[in-house]
Amino acid sequence: MTRKQRMLSAIAGDPLDMIPWAPRLDLWYNANKRAGTLPVKYKKATLTQIVDDLDMGYHAVIPDFKDLRDPGDEVHRALGIYNLRAMPYATVLENVGVEVDYRGDETVVEYHTPVGDIRTRVLYDEAMRKAGVSITHVLECAIKSDRDYAAVGYIFENARVIRNYDGYAEFAADIGERGLAVAFVSLAASPMHLLQRELMPMHLFFYELYDHPEEIGQCASKIGGYLDRVFEAVAECPAETFLLGANYDAGITYPPFFAEHILPWLKRMADRLHQAGKLLFTHADGENTGLLEYYLASRIDAADSICPHPMTKLSFREVRDVFAGAITIMGGVPSICLLPEVMPNADFEAYLDQFFQELGSGDRLILGISDTAPPSADFERMLRIGDRVKAWGPVQGSRRLDRERAGFLGRRHV
Repeated sequence: MTRKQRMLSAIAGDPLDMIPWAPRLDLWYNANKRAGTLPVKYKKATLTQIVDDLDMGYHAVIPDFKDLRDPGDEVHRALGIYNLRAMPYATVLENVGVEVDYRGDETVVEYHTPVGDIRTRVLYDEAMRKAGVSITHVLECAIKSDRDYAAVGYIFENARVIRNYDGYAEFAADIGERGLAVAFVSLAASPMHLLQRELMPMHLFFYELYDHPEEIGQCASKIGGYLDRVFEAVAECPAETFLLGANYDAGITYPPFFAEHILPWLKRMADRLHQAGKLLFTHADGENTGLLEYYLASRIDAADSICPHPMTKLSFREVRDVFAGAITIMGGVPSICLLPEVMPNADFEAYLDQFFQELGSGDRLILGISDTAPPSADFERMLRIGDRVKAWGPVQGSRRLDRERAGFLGRRHV
């Protein structure tokens, strides 16, 4: 059984020889490769070679945001529009004037439309590069007041979606049987989520939601037309697994907001993919108190990067109990467990003892680091977790769900 097959079997709830172990290592690798501080054995190794040598699954859920075909492919990042090599689609802005000004570590983009102009500014500096980060930081958001809704809506109305299945195929071939080559759709799960997380400052979003609900709703509707075109394009991609939405938090995407503005879009995408025998992931790495039931209602197949206590309020057992038999957890081990300065060795071993007691049968679990292994992670602790996974032994499995996805899961080769 390959590492990819083991992960798919975990999602299906099938019996396994062992729990899949697939820690996210990209930031850790990028930072230590740049600093020359990789473990001695792997000084000249690629991340793929390290993962292969350790017989870990390759975590390929969150993309490399610098994996571009051309530097110009990231100029619309402040709009929440990504044109990565590995994505199953690309976005082309039509009938919009675009001016790009590179100012050292900052990129300033001005958009000119018949209904107004907007400007964005993003940063990618040396500190971010040293930390292994690949995504830029938005310094100046597109929407600064209600006067900008018309221009932003116009841009998304005139955003053409084209298929990029060859780019995704290259990415999937690179991952091979090491893991799940998850097709990246969007960090925002819905139009209102995009407005909240990318297009305007957080405080302004909540003021506007109260002060100008009709205007922000009209803008969201135009963004929704764009997302519908995205969904249509990616649903036909030959990928098996897809990622939509990331970084929810009970204090920001609070339960009533999630239920009204995010859940329906996740469910729409899940239903579309399930009809095609495909699977939907979402990146749920924040404080999930009050949100777990809504993940269930959205019909997602896997929650990537679930991060339990002590980094959030919920224990791993509490999450497992709600998701039982319905949603596969990816992640589970809080990243602070890998930091000796935060969790001493005795506390680390005690935490692992408790954590593995909370695994239950170990079904529907792809174990990893939540959100990611930090640059200063203790490599020996990662190996220790891998040893504990192997010592755990076989997974009994659990009942398969009666869903459209069962058709795909039943057809895979194991």
